[in-house]
Amino acid sequence: MTVRFGTDGVRGLAGRDLTPEIATAIGRAAVRAFGARRVVIGRDTRRSGPLLEAALAAGVCAEGADAVLAGVVPTPAVAFAAERDGVVGVVISASHNAFADNGIKLFAPGGLKLTDDQQHAVEAVIAAALDAVATAGTPYEGVPVGADVGSLLADVTLADEYAASIEGVTEGRRLDGLRVVVDCANGAASAVAPDVLADLGAEVTVLFAEPDGTNINDGCGSTHPEVLQGAVLETGAHLGLAFDGDADRLLAVDERGRLVDGDQIMALCATDLRDRGRLTDDTVVVTVMSNLGFRQAMGREGITVIETAVGDRHVLAAMAEGDLSLGGEQSGHLVFGDLGTTGDGLLSAVVLADLVVREGVLGGEVTVGAMVDAAMTKLPQVLRNVAVDAPMPDVADRLADEIDRVAEELGDEGRVLLRPSGTEPVVRVMAEAPTEDAAAAAVDRLVAAVEALRTSA
Repeated sequence: MTVRFGTDGVRGLAGRDLTPEIATAIGRAAVRAFGARRVVIGRDTRRSGPLLEAALAAGVCAEGADAVLAGVVPTPAVAFAAERDGVVGVVISASHNAFADNGIKLFAPGGLKLTDDQQHAVEAVIAAALDAVATAGTPYEGVPVGADVGSLLADVTLADEYAASIEGVTEGRRLDGLRVVVDCANGAASAVAPDVLADLGAEVTVLFAEPDGTNINDGCGSTHPEVLQGAVLETGAHLGLAFDGDADRLLAVDERGRLVDGDQIMALCATDLRDRGRLTDDTVVVTVMSNLGFRQAMGREGITVIETAVGDRHVLAAMAEGDLSLGGEQSGHLVFGDLGTTGDGLLSAVVLADLVVREGVLGGEVTVGAMVDAAMTKLPQVLRNVAVDAPMPDVADRLADEIDRVAEELGDEGRVLLRPSGTEPVVRVMAEAPTEDAAAAAVDRLVAAVEALRTSA
C-alpha cells in the first residue's frame, strides 16, 4: 500500500482514507525516519482524533520511542515543542476541512516541516510497515519487545507554555481597550486564543469555541467568516480574527466587516517590520497564489518578493534558505521567522493586534480598514475548482499553449494560474485582472480547456 504526503501531510476521510492502520504506520515512520526517542502528538477537536491518536501512539511506542500526548492543541504548539525539545512533532488534523476528514502532518526535530527528502524517507517506512503487516502479519523483524517498548506519556502543560510564548511577542506592550471578536472555528484555538488576547488586555467577544467533535469549521472559522463579519459590525469592534480548525492560519475582519486575507496582513506586517529594521534583506516569501496587488505594493515599497509553490512548507524552505523573517500564504498561513518555525494563527493575531494598536487605532487616528487600504490594493481574483476523477499532475504542461494565450491577453495587468491541488481531487484555475469580468472570462476559458482534457482522457 502506498501513502503519499500532499502539500501538508496525509489527509482524507477518517476511517476510509486515513485508517488506524495507516496512523500506526506513520507513528512507526516518525520514529524510524528520524531515529526519534520521543514524539509529541497533538490533535484538533474532530471526533476521529482520539482514535487516530491512539493508533499513532501505538506505532511510536512499538518502535521503542515515548509518545507524548498533548491533547487538543494548536498545530503551532506542537511545532513549538518540537523546536524547544528537539523532538519529532505530529499533528492529527485536517485543518480547514469538514469534521469527517482528518489528517496527519509531521514536524522534524527543531520544529520545521519536512523537506521533500524527509517526506520520501517517511513514505518509504510507511510503505514497508504496511506491506509487512499485510504479508507477514508483523511489521518487521527486530522490533523492540518487553522493557524496550516506548512509554505513553501525557503533557498537560504544553498549551499553557505555548500561550505564554505568544504573549511574550508584544515585548511588554498591552492591548488594553482593543475590541476584538474571535472566531475559534470550534477547533484547537478554542481553549487558547481568547485567553491569550484577554490576558494582553483586549476586550474579547468569542464565537464558535464550543467544539463537540462534529462542528469544527462548520459554518465558522477562516473558511466561513460571515458570522464573524456580522459580529464585528454589531459589537463595534476594532478587529475580527478568524482561525481554522488547527489554528495555524489567520484571516481578519476590519471595522467595516470586510475580510482581510493573508496577503493584506503580510503587506501590513512587511512594511512595519521593514520600518523597524526587522525585515531581513527587505524580503518576503509568498506562494504563486498571492495576489498580484501584493506584488505591486511591495514593489512600490522597495521590498523584494520571492515566490514558491503552494504550501507553507515551501514558504518555510525558502525562508530557511535565506534566513528570512516573513513569509506566508493568501489563505492565512503566516510565518514570522524570528518568532516561530511554522504558520501560526494565534501568533499572527497577536502581531496584527499589536501593530494596529501601535498605529493609533485606539486613539482614532486610523482604522484597520484604512491601514489595509493604504498597504495594498487587491486585483479582482476569480478561482474555480474543476473536479477530476484521477490526478492530473501535468495539467499545466498539457495546456501550456492555452495558458500562454490567456496570459498574453491579460498582459502586465493580470495573470493566470492553473495547478492540481495537493490536498483534493481538483484542478485549481485562477485569474487576476483589472476587472472581475475580465478575470472570470479568463477562468472560463481555462476551465473549459481542463474539462475538455479530462473528458478526453
